[in-house]
Amino acid sequence: MIRGVLHQPAASIDAAIAITHGASGNCNAPLLVALADAFADAGMLALRYDLPYRQQRPSGPPSPARDREGIRRAAAALRQLGAQRVFLCGSSYGGRQSSMLAAEDSNVARALLLLSYPLHLPGKPEKPRTDHFPNLETPAMFAHGTRDAFGSIDELRGAIAAIPARHQLEIAEGAPHGLPAKLAPWIVSRFVEFVAR
Repeated sequence: MIRGVLHQPAASIDAAIAITHGASGNCNAPLLVALADAFADAGMLALRYDLPYRQQRPSGPPSPARDREGIRRAAAALRQLGAQRVFLCGSSYGGRQSSMLAAEDSNVARALLLLSYPLHLPGKPEKPRTDHFPNLETPAMFAHGTRDAFGSIDELRGAIAAIPARHQLEIAEGAPHGLPAKLAPWIVSRFVEFVAR
């Protein structure tokens, strides 16, 4: 089952993006709503959706293996709606799980948009969450704040050097973990340029 909201572009569907949330949020997070609206304005079908653990209960811990299957189902649903190109977007935990799924299956999406990637728990840089990066063959754009406690810009820049696919880091000055919704138009414009290359 997929639970979410479709944001339809004015034109016919060629490209689509599945957008999901962080560990403590849901698909109604202001950033996700703003991103979906901005992607639709840019001509892309956008699905913002809840991961399986959030569909099951309003609070509580994630279920990584089940959540990755939920991401796979969301991508498949967009293809069934006619999208020729499917992209994945996730904030924090949702981005990490999207990238892990893409590392397992490079055909799941054409590119990734990873927001506030949770490189490590705050104060624990010795335990990075990057074991799958060397297996990531899907192009990935990261958008990250300079005040993100889950990883500094320098830490993230060093970590993504291990990704063999094309990758790019966009820096949000002064932004914390969990980017503000007002950055959505900037994020979307940068991602549109990234996938056009």
